[in-house]
Amino acid sequence: MRAILSVSDKSGLIELGQGLAARAVELVSTGGTARVLAAAGLPVVGVSDVTGFPEMMDGRVKTLHPAIHGGILARRDRPDDLQAIARHGITPVDLVVVNLYPFAEAASNPDMPFDGLVEEIDIGGPSLLRAAAKNFRDVLVVVDPADYPKVLEELARDGGATLAFRFRLMQKAFAHTAQYDSTIAMTMKCVDTAGGVMTRLPMTANHGERRTLRYGENPHQKASWIAGSMPHRAPWQVHQGKELSYTNLLDLDAAARIVLEFSEPAAVFIKHTNPCGVATAATIAEACVRAREADPLSAFGGIVGVNQAVDADTARALTSTFIEAVIAPFVSGEAKSILAGKPNLRVVTADFATLVPASSEPVEEVQSFLGGVLLQEPDRVTEAQDPWPLADFPTVVTKRIPSADEWTALRFAWRVCAHVKSNAVVFTSTDRTLAIGAGQMSRVDAVKVAVMKAHGGLQGSVAASDAFFPFRDGLDAIADAGAVAVIQPGGSVRDAEVIAAADERGIAMVFTGRRHFRH
Repeated sequence: MRAILSVSDKSGLIELGQGLAARAVELVSTGGTARVLAAAGLPVVGVSDVTGFPEMMDGRVKTLHPAIHGGILARRDRPDDLQAIARHGITPVDLVVVNLYPFAEAASNPDMPFDGLVEEIDIGGPSLLRAAAKNFRDVLVVVDPADYPKVLEELARDGGATLAFRFRLMQKAFAHTAQYDSTIAMTMKCVDTAGGVMTRLPMTANHGERRTLRYGENPHQKASWIAGSMPHRAPWQVHQGKELSYTNLLDLDAAARIVLEFSEPAAVFIKHTNPCGVATAATIAEACVRAREADPLSAFGGIVGVNQAVDADTARALTSTFIEAVIAPFVSGEAKSILAGKPNLRVVTADFATLVPASSEPVEEVQSFLGGVLLQEPDRVTEAQDPWPLADFPTVVTKRIPSADEWTALRFAWRVCAHVKSNAVVFTSTDRTLAIGAGQMSRVDAVKVAVMKAHGGLQGSVAASDAFFPFRDGLDAIADAGAVAVIQPGGSVRDAEVIAAADERGIAMVFTGRRHFRH
């Protein structure tokens, strides 16, 4: 057997090479891949030794040769194909392992010159993959290092790899090259017609497989989604339930964003991308119950997000009321059996550890509008990280200082408020929302809506406002509702008036210096 290996991502390469060598597979490789294998003591045949030609043009031409592609494309059930390669002394290729130049990574670097970006466009790699994928019945094509152990396992089977496994790898390879080409095309739209100057940062979307949705925001609108469409986003896995709709995905996204603010067990019930209840507790099951009871009427038919694994108790809590979908990092086997009792309930898992990019990652979020596409960096509530409050942040601006419990409640309220549509005012205790006023045209109206939605008294609560109070009337409305402490960004020309109103009402107030509008 002969294998061709040419990878940018070297993870798992040595182990794969060792496994192939142990099976007497001849390793043919290029450049850096060959050097890594040789350094590990593995026998490697250079591509130049196979083609009889040296690499040319700084490596632009290496594998584009009949001695390589003839060996890949020869159909084993076609005597004429086998005779053709035999006449030219071409050895059949049984395995192609390729992943492509890191073009997306280069495109996300604002300092990357255009000519350097062009050199990150892989030519030979996609050609190898497409040839191997086309001849998948006879050639295993591998693009993902995560598949290496399974490849070795399949090769060890009596009769070799199954056709079903070969076909899955073929599908993955074509998705890989399609995603790669789409990223190049999207990036080149950001380059001026002179072909030399980056007019703005390229979109970081790595377009993957496009999937049709049940419908869009409304049943008469067609919609689709592109799975894993951002480089930092982990693919979501749907385990059961009806097909997802456009609004389901937006609500699941909103749910995940909120619970990811918490390290302790947290749950949220979402309606139309706004939370109707958020809670933390000692267990996820208890958090789910608390979040639901914050506004049980609105929670009916909602979307639920939890930040820890769904166990049997949590599954029972979820199925005790009607919900459309749930997203979690993991669902236990017992929980899956319980959730299966609600066959229409959509159950989605994702790797929560990779959903939110690190602050150092050059990631942009994308939103369309009638004039084109908007891009911005993600909004991160970094000012509410633990420990909190810090010695000099946030700033207490009133005569009364928050108590220890009020500090805890203010941090909880601030993390939730950042994810509520503006204008937003949120009332909470230390571990659950009590009332949420979302998406209002004035801050006073947001308070009124929250008070109207409260399922119990707000006396002794704290309140968070996603932006400053332009007048004291909003602060007075919060005090009238029963709140004893307030957190807000500050920054109004009438801050002094609002602070005086808080002192007059005996309310503790802190400024964060940071606004969190959400549209």
